[in-house]
Amino acid sequence: MDRRRFVAGSAAAAAAFAAQRVFAQDAYPSHAITFINPFPPGGAADVVGRPLAAVLEPILKQPCIIETKAGAAGQVGGQVAASAKPDGYTLLIHIVSISGFAEVDKLFDRQPKFTRADFIPIARLTSGPMVLVVNDQTPYKTIKELVDDAKKNPDKLIFSSSGLYGALHLPTALFMKAAGIQMKHLPTNGGGPALTAILGNNAQVLVSSIAAASGQIKAGKLRALACFNPQRAASLPDVPTLKELDYDVEFSLWVGVFAPKNTPAVPVKVVGDAIKQAVAGEQFKTAIANIGDEVAYLDQAAFAKFWDEDAKRVEAAVHAIGRVQG
Repeated sequence: MDRRRFVAGSAAAAAAFAAQRVFAQDAYPSHAITFINPFPPGGAADVVGRPLAAVLEPILKQPCIIETKAGAAGQVGGQVAASAKPDGYTLLIHIVSISGFAEVDKLFDRQPKFTRADFIPIARLTSGPMVLVVNDQTPYKTIKELVDDAKKNPDKLIFSSSGLYGALHLPTALFMKAAGIQMKHLPTNGGGPALTAILGNNAQVLVSSIAAASGQIKAGKLRALACFNPQRAASLPDVPTLKELDYDVEFSLWVGVFAPKNTPAVPVKVVGDAIKQAVAGEQFKTAIANIGDEVAYLDQAAFAKFWDEDAKRVEAAVHAIGRVQG
């Protein structure tokens, strides 16, 4: 083979390789996408993530799999996603508590397992109001009745949560501080188990997303006493807000989709565009309305800005609680 034919052949091969790379990018996704759910079934990430996956599949034309990696109030799933190959085929569905884990580690003089810098925010899906509920075995009909009893009997009542410094522990601790009461903490490994604990009367109080608790509220198993958002929730119009009751506490539970850092721009854009289409459809809107949650979509740029601001509030809440063991 002479030099000219070799050079020409090499150039052709390089061009073909480049074309293959472009085609591979354009072809994303070419197989199933896994969405890590860092909580047990029944929590906010799960009840929002599953209808999202169902709507995304026909848009992306690939299976969208929800894979549960629960533990440590959402930290285990966060670690799995942070260390996943950044190719767009492993994504994370997480909630507001993702913003505080690094600060908690610092509080206990531990090396953070991951930080916000380990993720690319793709889209916010919902931002649901949170509600304080008691089970049907308690006598409380109002927050005042609960607070009065808790003041007379410190540590008599038990509250369940999704884990230490998790999305359900943070607002409960802030409420106890504002009300000047103390309850015992029963941490579990997710919102679903926390709900099971109060239904079984292993706990009497729970701060939950309305989405996760709505079914049991409708069934009369749980009694809603107050909401944590600034305005009354559309799905619970008769339940007052804490601000109405003169408690300066506000907290919302949002759900978002993230990619590991260094994920290429193409997968991030493709998934982001698909989510935008999915959340605008009636199927997703109806599914979210049925669980009492609210669609609150933010695209990548808006979500990134929101996350920066919201993280400051979460980190402040962590420091307001301080070092606790249980």
